[in-house]
Amino acid sequence: MDVTRVDLASIQGQEANQKSGNVDSTFSTYLGDAIGKVNNLEKQADDLTNKFASGEDVDIHNVMIAAEKANIAMQLTVQIQNKLVEAYNELMRMQI
Repeated sequence: MDVTRVDLASIQGQEANQKSGNVDSTFSTYLGDAIGKVNNLEKQADDLTNKFASGEDVDIHNVMIAAEKANIAMQLTVQIQNKLVEAYNELMRMQI
């Protein structure tokens, strides 16, 4: 049985080169998707609130749960923004 040697360093280097080109697009896609999900949660909460206010058959606990989900998602988004700004400011303070 012939077993050929595989050079792990060259394989890792090729994978790193392939992945580095996609880092920016992947990160921006991830952020865009996350912001879209937060927006959808906000829209769902607003929709349920409007239905409840107009007298439609909507349970109050569903309205409150949707509103709290949207609130938590927005708080998380703001915290991520704060961390990104903090990291950017830290990079700008570095002396080269």
